[in-house]
Amino acid sequence: MRKITSFMFAFIFAMALGANAQEVKKAEGYQFTDIKRLPATSVKDQARAGTCWAWSGISFFESEMLRMGKDSVNLSAMYVVRHAYSDKATKYVRMHGTMNFGTGGAFCDVMHVLQNYGIVPMEVYEGLNYGEETHTFGELETILKAYVDAVILNPNKKLSTAWKRGYDGVLDAYLGDEPETFTYQGKEYTPKSFAEEVVGLDMNDYVSLTSFTHHPFYSQFAIEVQDNWLWGLSYNLPIDELMEVMNNAIDNGYTIAWASDVSERGFATVEPGVAVIPTTDVKEMSGAEIAKWENMPKGQQSRDAFKKGPAPEKHITQEMRQAEFDNYLTTDDHGMHIIGKAKDQNGTEYFIVKNSWNKYNKFGGYFYASEPFVAFKTMNIIVHKNAIPKDIKKKLGIK
Repeated sequence: MRKITSFMFAFIFAMALGANAQEVKKAEGYQFTDIKRLPATSVKDQARAGTCWAWSGISFFESEMLRMGKDSVNLSAMYVVRHAYSDKATKYVRMHGTMNFGTGGAFCDVMHVLQNYGIVPMEVYEGLNYGEETHTFGELETILKAYVDAVILNPNKKLSTAWKRGYDGVLDAYLGDEPETFTYQGKEYTPKSFAEEVVGLDMNDYVSLTSFTHHPFYSQFAIEVQDNWLWGLSYNLPIDELMEVMNNAIDNGYTIAWASDVSERGFATVEPGVAVIPTTDVKEMSGAEIAKWENMPKGQQSRDAFKKGPAPEKHITQEMRQAEFDNYLTTDDHGMHIIGKAKDQNGTEYFIVKNSWNKYNKFGGYFYASEPFVAFKTMNIIVHKNAIPKDIKKKLGIK
């Protein structure tokens, strides 16, 4: 998952209204009433860096802390990025450059870092050590890729003992040195002791779920997307059961880390802050995330079907999901955080989604994704294992 676009600031300027979400939301033709909204930390801004996976994954675990009655803490997404980029370089070199190398990642990266390196508060490690006020990774990404590609060329016919120190030195120069110890609320911690004593989450309690037919249901497999460099495993469920898990999670107080394709025409072009699957077919977009739909010719952004309010959406089948994935029409675009459910004026239910594009819309950085959209375009989710209904847990062999 990645989000990087030079159009972010133009988009924010055009769309930001600064209003926080209220119980009843109004968007031209749409009226949303919260059914359930679970605790979450403030909306953050990943800016011009493809790190949605880190921000949304961290947001999910921040909500898990709140669910468990712990204090609200803004955790450092950039600390996760720092370690994920370092470990990714090691694997990229070991694979002779035959895997994807970029700023994108997956939720399993966040879990990997929390489990192996710990975590720190955002105030301790902001990752802004290169003269920018917001995250801007264009230069860093280019340098890191050139560095590891030079190592793989292996001009000395043998890897030096210095290449990894040099690579990590670049990360430190841009993002800042990793804190060995720090003080939080009057007590000294290491990143690992902070993860154990303050965050207090067991990564073994969290599972990834998906829904595709090219692997057996109720088995685990590594989703074949470029940013799954850790080859993280997901349990495979029929789409109806995956949706059952998602609804059960929210209904019982568990939020969801959500990876999805947001390049669809129905993502925010029908109405800003709304993601739906219109019944009418439209031309495909190109590009990535915001740029895909912001740059779309106005003639392709027809709102006729929805201008008077919610309209019928497609019925999503397992076969439709698979065809989109097989034909590169569902891609691993963006990581987000589902924190609740709402209904429109017709009683149709939507998931409430926390994004990491700052407060870019009239909903204060949140948006509403219809169940058809979620069923059609979900890549995978991360949930606490206790959010899964007992009968589905049994099928998966999860205890």
